[in-house]
Amino acid sequence: MKKNHPIRRFMLASAATVSGIVLLLALKPASDPAAASAQAGAAPQQTGAAQGAAQGGAAEQAGAGSVLGDVVRTEYGPVQVRLTMSGGKITKADAVQAPSGGTSTQKTELAVPKLNQEAVAAGSAQIDSVSGATYTSEGYKKSLQSALDKAKTAGGASGTSGSSGSAGASPAAPAAQARVVTGAATNTQYGPVQVRLTLEGKKITKAEAVQAPSGGTSTQKTELAVPKLNQEAVAAGNAQIDSVSGATYTSEGYKKSLQSALDKAGV
Repeated sequence: MKKNHPIRRFMLASAATVSGIVLLLALKPASDPAAASAQAGAAPQQTGAAQGAAQGGAAEQAGAGSVLGDVVRTEYGPVQVRLTMSGGKITKADAVQAPSGGTSTQKTELAVPKLNQEAVAAGSAQIDSVSGATYTSEGYKKSLQSALDKAKTAGGASGTSGSSGSAGASPAAPAAQARVVTGAATNTQYGPVQVRLTLEGKKITKAEAVQAPSGGTSTQKTELAVPKLNQEAVAAGNAQIDSVSGATYTSEGYKKSLQSALDKAGV
């Protein structure tokens, strides 16, 4: 048959077509492109979910923090309290320093666990002293209050910075800054009395006697009277408070020093 015969050309063309089809079938991908695309997209989504969970866990951890109170010197040694806070609430309290040596160790082992529990339960420094460990208890409460003050200040600062970014919002009024004012020392028949106040604006948030009669029965009367006088000063917001029975001189000296502190503060 001649090379240019029509039938020969038809057969050659058919053979070429069949070969092309076979070649295309051989090169077809084994997997569906759509399925491959779906599998490729699944991995980033799963990673994003994992990242979200990790970020959520980190945020929860960031919500908790510890605050260390001031070291308070007592007759038997220093006391210092550390608080663990979450959402403005005390979740744990520890005494990182407490009197030790001799009977002090026994008293500390008795008192501190009770004070820790009461601090968490009360959520404030308004807790009872442990009988037989009065100095440790008072030191504990003062350090506890200072830790709470620090936590409050830190919380207020973060809240202020967070609210400043609101678009179109009215400027927030500046928070009243806490200030400390010490009254004049008042001499009594049994020793000097001097009161120190912590105020926010014109409100008393804390009162304490930095000087009070001590020695002999005076120490016992001071331990009985001063915590009550401190509480009444905060509750009343002025020097019109009742004297404590059995500690009249200390009470009168306290009220005079308290009034002088209020006068200095302009309250």
